[in-house]
Amino acid sequence: MDIKNSVTKELIIGGKKLKYVDISQIADAEIFNKLPFSIRVLLESIVRNCDGFQITESDIKKVVNWSTTSKESVEVRFKPARVVLQDFTGVPAVVDFAAMRDAVARLGGQPSKINPICPVDLVIDHSIQVDFTGSQNAVEKNQAREFERNRERFQFLKWGAKAFENMLIVPPGSGIVHQVNLEYLARVVFDHNGYLFPDSVVGTDSHTTMINGLGVLGWGVGGIEAEAVMLGQAISMVLPQVVGYKIVGEINPLATSTDVVLTITKHLRQIGVVGKFVEFFGPGVAKLSIADRATISNMCPEYGATVGFFPVDVKSLEYLRKTAREEDTITKVEAYLRQVQLFKDYTDENSEPEFSQVVELDLTTIVPSMSGPKRPHDRVAVSNMKQDFIDCLTSKVGFKGFGLPDDRLNTSVKFAYEGKNYELKHGSVVIAAITSCTNTSNPTVMLGSGILAKNAVKAGLSVSSYIKTSLSPGSGVVTYYLRDSGVLPYLEQLGFDVVGYGCMTCIGNSGPLPEEITQSIDEGDLVACGVLSGNRNFEGRIHSATRANYLASPMLVVAYALAGTVLIDFETDPIGFGNDGKAVFLRDIWPSRSDIQEVEKKFVLPRMFKEVYSHIKDGNAEWNSLHTPHSVLFPWSSESTYIQSPPFFQTMTMDLPPPTEVKDAYPLLFLGDSVTTDHISPAGAISRSSPASRYLKSRGLKPRDYNSYGSRRGNDSVMARGTFANIRLKNKLVGREAPKTKHIPSGEELDVFDAAARYKEDGQQLVIVAGKDYGSGSSRDWAAKGPWLLGVKAVLAESFERIHRSNLVGMGLVPLQFLNGENADTYGLTGHEKFTIHMPLDNLKPGMVVDITTDKNQTLKAILRFDTDVELTYYRHGGILNYMIRTLSSQSSSSS
Repeated sequence: MDIKNSVTKELIIGGKKLKYVDISQIADAEIFNKLPFSIRVLLESIVRNCDGFQITESDIKKVVNWSTTSKESVEVRFKPARVVLQDFTGVPAVVDFAAMRDAVARLGGQPSKINPICPVDLVIDHSIQVDFTGSQNAVEKNQAREFERNRERFQFLKWGAKAFENMLIVPPGSGIVHQVNLEYLARVVFDHNGYLFPDSVVGTDSHTTMINGLGVLGWGVGGIEAEAVMLGQAISMVLPQVVGYKIVGEINPLATSTDVVLTITKHLRQIGVVGKFVEFFGPGVAKLSIADRATISNMCPEYGATVGFFPVDVKSLEYLRKTAREEDTITKVEAYLRQVQLFKDYTDENSEPEFSQVVELDLTTIVPSMSGPKRPHDRVAVSNMKQDFIDCLTSKVGFKGFGLPDDRLNTSVKFAYEGKNYELKHGSVVIAAITSCTNTSNPTVMLGSGILAKNAVKAGLSVSSYIKTSLSPGSGVVTYYLRDSGVLPYLEQLGFDVVGYGCMTCIGNSGPLPEEITQSIDEGDLVACGVLSGNRNFEGRIHSATRANYLASPMLVVAYALAGTVLIDFETDPIGFGNDGKAVFLRDIWPSRSDIQEVEKKFVLPRMFKEVYSHIKDGNAEWNSLHTPHSVLFPWSSESTYIQSPPFFQTMTMDLPPPTEVKDAYPLLFLGDSVTTDHISPAGAISRSSPASRYLKSRGLKPRDYNSYGSRRGNDSVMARGTFANIRLKNKLVGREAPKTKHIPSGEELDVFDAAARYKEDGQQLVIVAGKDYGSGSSRDWAAKGPWLLGVKAVLAESFERIHRSNLVGMGLVPLQFLNGENADTYGLTGHEKFTIHMPLDNLKPGMVVDITTDKNQTLKAILRFDTDVELTYYRHGGILNYMIRTLSSQSSSSS
């Protein structure tokens, strides 16, 4: 705390005297100037929050000596300034808070102690689905259906907004959390209790990283970890290495920021940046708008880094003005950040900090690109797209293959739809969605899609009516400038009507396809395609009928909708034929970047942001009519199929649970590489043949009322049954894509939930064995909660995605990692073994190597992936929230 006092200074801005921590004075200029800007933000928070208990002076010294300590896996503690939530992850967070209040009351403490300490903003954006499209009233109809499905959830969230302090609920219909964060919620610099400090944020959605494009340090965490932050707990993290990503040149006139981010995603995945910060620098950054930078930062989870950070510069200030932030606020941001050397001049190459590694990208090399068919980092140049898809059809089943025999390549199915005859083939586009904050926050690509649509309509082109087209902006500002610029009517003529303001198709809320389409796809066993301007295209995520899904710019979404197939070479094949019968090529209607930016300058104006966000908290009539109880404890209803008190804390006591070993555990699943959180805990539609369906049917619900897994995350009975319910799950114990596993003792093939229930009845422990990148994808706490409910005690994987490993720890599960270069094949594992994990329970250490033995006389070694001492503390308590309940119960009972 002496260090903090010695560098606390005053700054007068606009006649107001404000305190701040002058981090530039903590170390010699030579040392400080070498620190990456992202590390400087960490340092400021650690100094300001140094209390000698959670955060100590040793944490400060570790960060100051970053160039050395970042190579040593040292632990530091960081307190972000705020938390953001979306409703799919926000509902279970508020459910957990309500259940924690019950537990604290039962243990003799004060339940009101369970309350957010830092600001929490929850944006309801994941519930709306594309039920209706192709009409100008589609948005009203989809919002009405959203309320019909989610009234219980929304009532619960309104209760939370009243019951908990420091919690803002942004009502449905307002936009996507990350775009709202960028355009409205972000402070950039906080002015709190007379102190200035940098804005920083964690969120229960992996794409929280989008805010790094504005110079706000932020990343996604599991809901469990976010809840601890909300309660005042510092994040325990390994001080990261920082990869410097130098950008030079300028985007060529026919490319987009989407093409840039897909190129960067593939590049950084190849380099390997999991667990690291990426910080962008170089003269090319100065040529990128904040929207361009935000697009790049948004897909940070797809390239695997913790953050993709762009320090604040003059473009950041311009963006704040453009989005109608107050001028006094902008003055304060600039003055403070310049004072503490957190303001960047990207054109000054002589003042660059030191990085752990430097890589470079020349923007002039960027070409129009897509990514797919199954992963966001499998970039394909549009010029190679046709051949790449043909190759994928016959390649063996995998991330770039569907394993079709040669005699099925030309399969086609004829069908009639709305009075016209059509034909579906492999590669036919059946979903084309302009969606996701990744791109809808960027006026350049959004206006580009509108101008392309205008040119297409004027050339006499149209989109086949069976293709499900949709436009779901991340904020109302998008509709404002598309309408004022005159391009919205042309998008509507091609079927791209506004269908709602939320994640929609990107999260898997693509809604139903026409029955004629799904029947034709099934009849021909066709590899049909979705094309979307999103950030995720994992198997089974977008729609069960689209086995191939490609990420693309909004402009390319329109282009492929016009073409109706991905089997097109835009250089040599016409995109269609005009009214005069003449061939029209994509180059004939494609607008240049400079042409788009001219329209952007004229029609994207501060008054639009001011108008839209002045009503952000108002909600619509249905939201305002919801009545909720005023109470500290939530009145749970056993009749609810949406909100139930979870079992996580119902039997816990103030005493630590006795340590238990994992002995003779069967593998519930035996998995390969890149198992995503969508595979583990899907967010989309609930299959009628699933255990969750059987449960909901037993509660009297019809399939039309099932809603999605994501919307039912407040009900553990649904979510336990939905764990590993993804139809694209590849479990080696079964040998095909199916949400099934083998019950080893009996040899029966069962739904995963049913197998787990049988193991539990027999008192048998469970583990999961997996390959590389286990838990990649969304920061989904139910991907850890679900296995916990199924009785899984440990996960043994070749590697983990950062957020999911943290979630496993947060639930008290044991993450184990094969030694480098080893995997299940190294030891000849088949998944039919019983595993015993030999952990010295009284002497556990972070990152220690432990022995694992099997009943087949095999012995293997694995790394215990508790990465810090704090994580070991959470494990001993049975999870991070159990630790917080005991801590807060003890504090409140001793103070009463």
